[in-house]
Amino acid sequence: MSTTQSERLRALLEPLVSKKGLDLEEIEVTPAGRRRVLRVVVDSDDGVELDMCAELSRAFSEVLDESDPMGGNPYVLEVTSPGADRPLTEQRHYRRAVGRLVKANLTEAAGGGEVTARVTGVDDEGIDLEVPGVKGRKPTARRLAFDDIAKARVEIEFNRKAAEKRAQHGSAAADDEGKEEA
Repeated sequence: MSTTQSERLRALLEPLVSKKGLDLEEIEVTPAGRRRVLRVVVDSDDGVELDMCAELSRAFSEVLDESDPMGGNPYVLEVTSPGADRPLTEQRHYRRAVGRLVKANLTEAAGGGEVTARVTGVDDEGIDLEVPGVKGRKPTARRLAFDDIAKARVEIEFNRKAAEKRAQHGSAAADDEGKEEA
């Protein structure tokens, strides 16, 4: 039988998460005054909606009440999806970040430093990136093996949708101008 509390919790909760087609990303128990907080982080390729978190929370509560892996101590249960600043540590994290901008710190063996680029593809060995051009230059393609990445995170882009929208409207406006002149 599992020996640590985290292993016991994972053994209890992971089947419920898998049944919903989700991945159990993390289980964390932290003290909060006289209670503890049990935070369960779940994710999927399509993200996780609030209703699913609520549904899992109810299912987790039933299983936890029946088996008492928290040792009878009071706790608060939180079921959540990963935040935007979650480290990318698994292939599935990179797969879910396709199209997003990431900052990767490279290992010493890979030359060190960091790369900020958009993920364009993921396979079993690594990731394909589009590195933005500098000073008007075109973007370049780059390949990173997973072993070359010391740590990586998604970069939050507040204006990405606005920029995409401007680009779409700009090309549509240019098309309309061309039609009027013809």
